[in-house]
Amino acid sequence: MDKMLKQYLDRAKEIIGKRTASEIAHDNEVVDALNSGFLIEAALSLAAQHHPSEALQWDSGNINEIATYYDYLKDHENIMKKLQMKNMN
Repeated sequence: MDKMLKQYLDRAKEIIGKRTASEIAHDNEVVDALNSGFLIEAALSLAAQHHPSEALQWDSGNINEIATYYDYLKDHENIMKKLQMKNMN
């Protein structure tokens, strides 16, 4: 594996952390909503409807941090998809 790719994946693992299957499902729901044009608050609310046990509590004090995390997840998902496509060729 390329050294830079390994460094990226190691760092991504640190940022994203270990998640349960239900946490991943919730996060995927948020990312899908963001990719569909929803604002972070609406994306979180939508995900909470489908995954209430994973619903995040947010307010004006932490919404920017939460949004940054989900922006990272969006970017990471896109990178991983591109890497998979590259490996298929």
